[in-house]
Amino acid sequence: MQTETSYLGFRLPHPFIAGASPFGHHLDTVRRLEDAGCAAIVLHSLFEEQITAASEGRIRHMDVLDSECASTLAHFPPPDDYALSPDAYAEHLQRVKGTVRVPVIGSLNGASGESWLKFARVIEQAGADALELNIYDVATELSASAAAIEYDLVELVGEVHRLVAIPIAVKLSPFFTAFGAMARRLDEAGAGGLVLFNRFYQPDIDIDTMQPTPRVELSTSGELLLRLRWIAILHGRVRPSLAVSGGVATPEDGIKAVLAGADAVQLVSGLLRHGPDHVQTMRDGLERWMTRHAVEHLDDVRGRASLQRTEDRSAFERASYIRALQSWGQ
Repeated sequence: MQTETSYLGFRLPHPFIAGASPFGHHLDTVRRLEDAGCAAIVLHSLFEEQITAASEGRIRHMDVLDSECASTLAHFPPPDDYALSPDAYAEHLQRVKGTVRVPVIGSLNGASGESWLKFARVIEQAGADALELNIYDVATELSASAAAIEYDLVELVGEVHRLVAIPIAVKLSPFFTAFGAMARRLDEAGAGGLVLFNRFYQPDIDIDTMQPTPRVELSTSGELLLRLRWIAILHGRVRPSLAVSGGVATPEDGIKAVLAGADAVQLVSGLLRHGPDHVQTMRDGLERWMTRHAVEHLDDVRGRASLQRTEDRSAFERASYIRALQSWGQ
């Protein structure tokens, strides 16, 4: 039985990798991920705001010492609240690479295509096998056009591709009118992988203080279907590797991701809930399923449920939508 997969040019023993999470903060927890059997490890993200504050004394073009900016900058965590400073992140990555044998993927989280991107080269020089760009930006300006936002994103990826030689994975939100066209443009810009999807942590409102309040909830299987849909649409039609992130809670979820066409399955919430050994539960479930269905090579069934061979994909999607509505109550 062969469960191997290829992701970002690496041949992995199975598709389950550790996504960016607090497990990346410390060397001992990173070791636990490898010991548990994670095929690769994405370190936690270094934020654009950390880098620009440390290198330029600015956050989103605002001087951190300017009293007129204090009320806006108060929304950001102080430097000591981050797990690692930019310099410490690079040193930590070096130590991780000297300790584990699986591929280690650095992570940058930002929104603009500016000076912070140069830190991608620092991450490469620290020994990262690949880099994940976590693009998180909510367009709150009513004058910002979709075309301009998409152009900036593609330019950002292209700039990083020119800066480094290691593979780049781009972690994206699903909020594009034509996501398939965006995937193709990122392919052309040099992305080696697409990670679907970034989870947008939306604030709640405290009715006593009457103020927004941060809220983080771990993902559940209920979030998986959107990921499956777009992996299935993209499989076999774009060059970059495809990874699912979010909504993978059980072995069945991981199997569905592979059937849709995923090359890799990122685990975060499952590991936080159950500990690193959960990856073995995922592997065992996959192997039992392969045995039950007489699947010898995982590559033989990857994308079996994708739309790669569907003649009219748009018609198929529309038909599926109508059938789902018509099935209610039957």
